[in-house]
Amino acid sequence: MKNTILLPQLIEMLSKGNREGLKDFCETRHPAEIAELLSSLTPEDAWAVLKNTGYPLRSEIFSRLYENLQVEIIGTLKRNDIVKLITDMPPDERADLFKLLPEDKQRAVLPALAQAEREDIRRLTSYEEGTAGAVMTSDYATLPPSVTAAEAIEYLRTAAPDKETIYYSYVLDSNRKLIGYVSLKDLIIADRNEIVSNIMERELIFARVDEDQEEAARKIQKYELIALPVVNKDGVLVGIITHDDAMDILMQENTEDMEKFMAITGTHEAAMYLKTSVWDHFKNRAGWVVILAALGLISGAIVEGFSELLIQFSILATFMPMLADTGGNTGSQSATLVVRALALNEIKPQDVFRVLLKEVKVASLLALLLAVLAVGRVVLLESGAVVPMGYSIWRIAIAIAIAFGLQVVTATLIGALLPLAAAKLKFDPAVVASPALTTLVDITGLLIYFSTAKLMLGI
Repeated sequence: MKNTILLPQLIEMLSKGNREGLKDFCETRHPAEIAELLSSLTPEDAWAVLKNTGYPLRSEIFSRLYENLQVEIIGTLKRNDIVKLITDMPPDERADLFKLLPEDKQRAVLPALAQAEREDIRRLTSYEEGTAGAVMTSDYATLPPSVTAAEAIEYLRTAAPDKETIYYSYVLDSNRKLIGYVSLKDLIIADRNEIVSNIMERELIFARVDEDQEEAARKIQKYELIALPVVNKDGVLVGIITHDDAMDILMQENTEDMEKFMAITGTHEAAMYLKTSVWDHFKNRAGWVVILAALGLISGAIVEGFSELLIQFSILATFMPMLADTGGNTGSQSATLVVRALALNEIKPQDVFRVLLKEVKVASLLALLLAVLAVGRVVLLESGAVVPMGYSIWRIAIAIAIAFGLQVVTATLIGALLPLAAAKLKFDPAVVASPALTTLVDITGLLIYFSTAKLMLGI
């Protein structure tokens, strides 16, 4: 949450050109807090604040801004300012920003960078989006297996200022293949003359460069790692994914899954609601809404097909909203649990029969409960309703209850099957499950409701 007290003060200092006040503002608060406040300003004003502090603090604050604001600020700067700004950024964030810049900016900036930064950007931007290689950093500490603990600590003391983390040091052979890792704690408590190869952990948890970024982040979460090494097909260490990057990945993936589950397309970045234009919001939502509205005509056709039944038994119409809500709720519950289980690798598409068996058991209990509630609802609240000659309110209540029970079971199974089928066909379960679920459950629910009522009432 933005500090609404500080923001007016910041704007006032900008308007008065209070450079000392802006410098003090940048240097006495956490970079994350400053970045949050700057996100409320225009790119020009945000830069007017940043340029009052020196490097590398300026780059650290800049790297915490939203990516779209970073790009907008870069668009207002001269080449020399851009070079200074991105040189001090963490390698992975620098590469992410570089990929977002227009090609003319890339061509202008790249030659002005030092060779090490140029090669680092080229390498990190060469990996496919969404893979471990695309989110890793090249800022890590390595050790040869033959040095002593004392020598390793002395080396890390020198290397620490330029490394994102030194708690883990990765042990490489002469071909840069990863053979182990050693923690700073292990080095400190080891005998000074103990060689690293005797201290290091040989049981390695790592990711491949082409591995999905979410899978890599889940490994960090599962094994409670501070960082995860990333290797190429030859086992050569090419980077690491840090714990804070893993948190960002999981937040991004959760945001993406949630928005896809609600049939929202486009980019899926966290904390971007107010930054997204009305037109973009419209485009992201309109597609599925139009498609599902068109499919909803099928529901209307079903109701029209059973219009005579509704005229004869008008009481059936009063339960249609309850039917739609019940089917949608039970189907969404089932789909949500299955999508989440698929995302966490708790289940696979091959587990379809185990999943369906479990969902049938749960749905049967829910169906029994809701059938009893439906009978009570009809008998207690509709006892004075006019029913056709030869029919009792109890007979109608039983027909409605059975229809409700069947709808609950069907909706639950559809909710479980859709994401499993999507995963089997290599589609995103979140995209397929929710948009299709509501419409499909409505269509099947109406068919089940009216067909069951017609059958049970002997019409």
